[in-house]
Amino acid sequence: MQKRFIILLFNVLLPAIIQAQRIDNTASFRNMAGDKYFRIHYDNDFWGKSDYYYTQGYDLELVHPSLGNNPVSKVLFRLQNSQSTYGLAFEHYGFTPTSIKSNKILVGDRPFAGVIMLKSFAVSVDTPRKQRLVSTLSTGMLGPAAFAGKMQATIHGWTGDTDPQGWQYQIKNDVVINYELSHEKELLNYPNIISLNTNVQARLGTLSNKIQTGFTMTLGRFHSPFNSSRLVGLRNFQIYIYNQPLVGLVGYDATMQGGIFNKNSPYTLKASEINRITLQNNFGLVATFWKIYFEYYRTYLSREFKNGREHRWGGIKIGVAF
Repeated sequence: MQKRFIILLFNVLLPAIIQAQRIDNTASFRNMAGDKYFRIHYDNDFWGKSDYYYTQGYDLELVHPSLGNNPVSKVLFRLQNSQSTYGLAFEHYGFTPTSIKSNKILVGDRPFAGVIMLKSFAVSVDTPRKQRLVSTLSTGMLGPAAFAGKMQATIHGWTGDTDPQGWQYQIKNDVVINYELSHEKELLNYPNIISLNTNVQARLGTLSNKIQTGFTMTLGRFHSPFNSSRLVGLRNFQIYIYNQPLVGLVGYDATMQGGIFNKNSPYTLKASEINRITLQNNFGLVATFWKIYFEYYRTYLSREFKNGREHRWGGIKIGVAF
C-alpha cells in the first residue's frame, strides 16, 4: 500500500513542477559510511566570482539511529524491505538582487529573501533493486525571521566587503512547510570505477513546488551507495568525481514570488516573470578516509526569471562518522 502511494504521489507531482534544491545533503554521491555521522555544508557564490542571487547557505546535518524515534519520522516514506537511516538538518540561506549597493528596490531583479529550516529526513536503500528513496519534511520561516540580512552584513564586515543595502525590501515573514521525495536508480556500476544512475525529485509546499530530473555519473574509486552503508567499512579510502546535469520545471518559488499566506512583501516577481524551465549542473570531487568525508563542488544554474542572469556558486562539505 505504501509503495503504491509513493508511485501515485510521483505521478501527480511530475507534470506540475521541477528544479534542484540549494543544499542537497542526501544525494547518493554524498553517501557516508555507517548510520551515525555529523556533516557541515557551506555554499557561497564567492567561488562563482559573483555576489548576487543565491549568495550563501549552510547546513548542519546529524544522522543517528535514535532519530528514527522522532515523531516526524512516521510521515517519512521508506522503501519496503530496505534498510533506513534517519537524520536532522538545520539549514539557512539567503538571496539578493544583482546589486547590494542600492538602497532602492531594483524592479525586474530578484528580491532579497532569507530562509531558515529544520529538516527531518529518512534515506532507505533497496539493495537488490539498486534504488534509494529519500523523504524529507522541512519546517521553518521565510523572511526577516531568517536573519539572512544580518548574516550577510556580519560576514561582509569580517571580510571588508561592501555593506549590503536593501534588505528592508526583502520578502516578508511566512511559514515554510515543504515535503520532498527523491528517488535514485542505479543503471550501471562497473566494478565501482564508473557508475550511472537516474535522479527524480519532487517537492511540494509553501516554499517551493518543483520537480527535478536528470542523471549522475561518478568516476573514481568508490563504494556503491546503492548497497547498505552499514556493509561498507569505515576505514576504506575513496576518491571520485561526479557530474550531475538536471532539467527543471518550476511551479512556484516563494523566494521570488513571496509567501503563500503573507502578501504584504514590498516587492516580488510576478508569475509571468518566472522561467518555468531551468538547467542546472553540479560537478564535484569527494574524498573519504577512515571516518572523514570531504567534498568540493561547483554549481551552474540557468536564468530563473526573465531579466535574470546565469548563476554559479560553489561549496565544501566536511563530515565525520562516529
